[in-house]
Amino acid sequence: MLKYISAADRHHAAPAAWLSSYFLFSFADYFDRANMHFGPLRVFNDDSVAAQSGFPQHPHSEMEIVTLMLDGEITHQDTMGNKTTIKAGEVQRMTAGTGLAHSEFNRQDTPLHLYQLWFIPGQKGLAPSYEQKDLGFTSGNKNQLVPLVTGQKVLEDVVYMNSNSTVYWSNLDEGEEIEFKTFPIRLTFIYVKQGSIFVNGTELGPNDQARMTDDDVVQIRAAKDAQFILIDLPSSESNY
Repeated sequence: MLKYISAADRHHAAPAAWLSSYFLFSFADYFDRANMHFGPLRVFNDDSVAAQSGFPQHPHSEMEIVTLMLDGEITHQDTMGNKTTIKAGEVQRMTAGTGLAHSEFNRQDTPLHLYQLWFIPGQKGLAPSYEQKDLGFTSGNKNQLVPLVTGQKVLEDVVYMNSNSTVYWSNLDEGEEIEFKTFPIRLTFIYVKQGSIFVNGTELGPNDQARMTDDDVVQIRAAKDAQFILIDLPSSESNY
């Protein structure tokens, strides 16, 4: 079963002049009891940050935080001692675990665009940790689903997280098709960055999303050259 959510149904937040954010789930001042999470996917924010601006240091705990850099770059600094720059095509995972604080700033003279995803961890009480990889996902590996982040350690050359979930990216050319095999006990989440795709017969355009349950297979065809994220999730886990 597919639930289609249009781009217009996202919650738009602009708490400061330098930040434009679209919340796909309840977050900050946006609360909808019926839209708290999808499996362990608790937060999906589509953020644009203006030049020479950013998030001052703030705390997190008991969450797997994944950042996908789409355009530009952001400087990360945390209480674990990490100070890094995350550039377009790179993926960062931060296990907040028992607690940490971090800041994120755009030190460039141009705006940046990123997705930030929070997953409810499969295990609580973990020590905070950090991983970052350049996977070049924004421009390479066309016409396939490329795993970026996973809790399933059978996959290689990915960023690992503490959730039985996998984040895929696809750059799909017009007319090309992908078949993603799943199980009725799994969930599938799709969010389109650009272009147009048909997902099991339903058309999704830029910033549209599909939340799928009780499926055996997901058929995806590009009506126009498209970029999208697909997340494979468990339907039940002890922590949510």
